[in-house]
Amino acid sequence: MALDRTNGREAWHARDADAAVTALGSDAHLGLSSEDAARRLIGAGPNQVMDVRRRSPIALLIGQFTDVMILILIAAAIISGALGDIVDTFAILAIVLLNAAIGFTQDFRAEKAVRALRSMASPRARVVRDGLIREIAARDVVPGDIAVLEAGDAIPADLRLIESANLSVEEAALTGESVPVEKSSKSTAARDAMLGDRVNTVFKGTTVVRGRGRGIVVATGMATEIGRIAGLLVQAVETRTPMQVKLARFGRVLAIAIIVICAVILVLGLARGEPPLNMFLTAVSLAVAAIPEALPAVVTVGLALGAQRMARVNALVRNLPAVETLGAVTVICTDKTGTLTRNRMSVESVYGDGAWIATADPMTERLPAALWIALAISNDVRSPDQASDTAIGDPTELALYEAAAGAGFVRADTASRFPRVAEIPFESERKAMSTLHQAPSDTAGTGKIVRTFVKGAPEAIVARCTKRHVPDGTPFDPGRILDAAEAKAAEGYRVLAFALRDFDHVPADLAPDEIERDLEFLGLVALLDGARPEAAEAVATCRAAGIRPIMVTGDHAATAVNIAVQTGIAAPGDAAMTGTDIAALSDHELAAALLRRSTVFARVAPEHKIRIVKALQDAKQFVAMTGDGVNDAPALKQADIGVSMGKVGTDVARESSDLILLNDNFATIVAAVREGRRMYDNVRRFVKFALAGNSAEILTLSLAPFFGLPLPFLPIHILWINFITDGLPGLALASEPAGRDVMARPPRPRDESILGMGLWQQAARAGALMTVLSLGVLAWSISQDNPHWQTLTFTTLTFCQLAFVASIRTDDRFTIGLRMPANRAMTLALAVTVGLQMAAIYVPIMNDVLKTTPLPPFEFGLCAVFAGIIFAYCEFEKWLVRGRQCASHV
Repeated sequence: MALDRTNGREAWHARDADAAVTALGSDAHLGLSSEDAARRLIGAGPNQVMDVRRRSPIALLIGQFTDVMILILIAAAIISGALGDIVDTFAILAIVLLNAAIGFTQDFRAEKAVRALRSMASPRARVVRDGLIREIAARDVVPGDIAVLEAGDAIPADLRLIESANLSVEEAALTGESVPVEKSSKSTAARDAMLGDRVNTVFKGTTVVRGRGRGIVVATGMATEIGRIAGLLVQAVETRTPMQVKLARFGRVLAIAIIVICAVILVLGLARGEPPLNMFLTAVSLAVAAIPEALPAVVTVGLALGAQRMARVNALVRNLPAVETLGAVTVICTDKTGTLTRNRMSVESVYGDGAWIATADPMTERLPAALWIALAISNDVRSPDQASDTAIGDPTELALYEAAAGAGFVRADTASRFPRVAEIPFESERKAMSTLHQAPSDTAGTGKIVRTFVKGAPEAIVARCTKRHVPDGTPFDPGRILDAAEAKAAEGYRVLAFALRDFDHVPADLAPDEIERDLEFLGLVALLDGARPEAAEAVATCRAAGIRPIMVTGDHAATAVNIAVQTGIAAPGDAAMTGTDIAALSDHELAAALLRRSTVFARVAPEHKIRIVKALQDAKQFVAMTGDGVNDAPALKQADIGVSMGKVGTDVARESSDLILLNDNFATIVAAVREGRRMYDNVRRFVKFALAGNSAEILTLSLAPFFGLPLPFLPIHILWINFITDGLPGLALASEPAGRDVMARPPRPRDESILGMGLWQQAARAGALMTVLSLGVLAWSISQDNPHWQTLTFTTLTFCQLAFVASIRTDDRFTIGLRMPANRAMTLALAVTVGLQMAAIYVPIMNDVLKTTPLPPFEFGLCAVFAGIIFAYCEFEKWLVRGRQCASHV
């Protein structure tokens, strides 16, 4: 029994048709009996992609409340409610519920992807049962059935062909092949052949675009290739985003620190003889204040704003955390067909005068007109009409049609001059097709008025030619022509040859051997699904941002390398690693190949794509995977971020992805990466702001007793500061525009802490300065027997935090030089927050609630001066940073 070594299943493509029929106990002419089919259906099960796993809604909901930061916030809400701060309680719970709702929605993606796979199955199928062709539900097809195929049919199961006539199948969604694949029942393939090379096999979920055939069902349901992909899709591990990992770590560290510090403050206060109840409330209030409960809201709002911006540039975000993940991407594994290319074949060059000539070159005018006529009418393209405003047909023939039109030979006009009178369909065995046309009487110049155009594989057509058409002194040299064709094919082009023969009437015998001989050679055409014009610039931008692009495709190696060189992913002379090569490598060897900077992987299967992604992730890389086909879905889910195509992408790919490119433009990813980096920068700014402010509150409270000073704040003061500073200004940071260098720096390291790059040191220095200023104003007030000492200290710390958040809008540019309208949300937030603090000081009812007293103008101005000191210090620190950066570039 021939087994496929890649998955241990029987390799039907390596067996001839008769052996497959015998092995499955069927009959090529009579098919299965109804009784046998019923028994097999019980044994094999329905021919459908099954739901492999399903979690209950309750389990999904509970899973949203297991994050450390969420548990801390729930505890904070309970404590706030116990202290009587109902507003803060509801605010925290609203944040928790918002995050739970988002997570709950996202967890349905795997199930949706599987359901999309199921929807691809053909609803009906025609099979031979009891010697008769019967139409049955596709779910009732069983191994051993003989399926009947015609153009337009969706293939109901995996079949080993036993008959084929001009059969061509669209497999792009499954293999990445950019053109329909010609199938033949008479061929066999190597046991380890990739899907795209199994020309004697057709697969469930693909479509017949031309011809007819019969095949024996060799696999159904989850045993089919598309079923195997569904299994991989469920097995693929959906990784947490970098920010989710870092915030969880930050939450755990913060929780421990808060508990320890609050316990110390409680013990110190009791040791000083402070009232136990008051000290307990103070410690608990400080714990609540120290928790940056606005952090999840800042992240959520920032992600939502980022998603809105990305939608404006045709990038639809399905998974909000993906916005931030894009900023951490170090490698983009991109599919070729429809992603880097236009997903449309085009004639790139023509050979007819001893050399290849680009179609845009005026030299094409020297080519014989008969060649352009052949391109225009020797095909089955349907020209635009009332039913459709675009031409319809096989991608290759559409490319020939468009090339002829570009040279001035419009199909409608040309076909009216050369009406078709007969044809000989394409057959894979002879690798050619012919169309016979009634020609104007003066066309041949010999009185012959029936012209036959023949097209097909160069080796087949050239062998049937005896001379060149319209000889101009250049001898007919078959060897030279075939060398030119082989050289072009080695570059990844699809090469077709054209020839003609004239008759004085339509031959009575249309046998190919009689018609397709003694031909006159017209020329060669080289076709390619060319690179998008903007793809090369997008790849260059990715490289400038420190992102490594890798092509991973199911297409042929030569074609993949050609596009990779065009777009700048690979250099001239680079070779592709094929799926067969990958299958022969261990995981360690594959990782080593990736480290050697291999950039092109061709003829790969879905499991190979997952191995590539996993190998990169094991090497500490953040991986984005782009694709549009069913074959891309498992890798899209496994990757740190999956990017699918919106126009030509399959439902399966879209449901498995985090980001959908609505314009199918690879360049859109660059804008998405920029937005992700902006988002992460703004979250870091909020963390810096929260750490500085909260550390100042904790230090001021804990150090005051050591200097013989009273507790500077009441519990309500701590909660108020926390409410107005962490709220609006913190949220406004999420709207901050991207910095100038956002796409000129490399991606952040995978293991970099959210507090890294000096963030916690900057926050500590700012927090320490706020503490010094707050304690200073407290000591001065007490020494002056100032009755407003608590309100003065309370307001000083509040204004210092507002000055700090105004300054950290940028990391290296002076805030004074920025246009504040660039972030109108921050301008509004600062204005509202200052207004709220003034209301806390000067509105009588607020005095009663917050236990504050109105400040004289001098003391209010003193608070503003201290805030100015914080602002000036932060600007000075930026000046030092800029100085070090300039020195490092000298």
